[in-house]
Amino acid sequence: MSRVCEISGKNVMSGNNVSHAKNKTKRKFLPNLQNVKFFSKTLEKSINMKVSVHALKSVEKNGGLDDYLKKTSNRVLAPEALAVKKSILKVLNKEVNNN
Repeated sequence: MSRVCEISGKNVMSGNNVSHAKNKTKRKFLPNLQNVKFFSKTLEKSINMKVSVHALKSVEKNGGLDDYLKKTSNRVLAPEALAVKKSILKVLNKEVNNN
């Protein structure tokens, strides 16, 4: 499993540890990823994702996974989130066409 957020695409960054004597050694900055189970109201199922805490806060602030994905542009979303967004929009379009 790679250390990449499945919603925002946030991933590992590299940089340097700098000592008091200005010695530089390589290091990694790891994102704060959590395994989260989201419930999609339109799909009526749970979706397991590895999500950064920053993205998790954004999802909760916007009222759930469905609302967050509908509001967010495709450029910002990671490929995993885009697939979920397309399936949500497909279900919503079927409901609108049936009514």
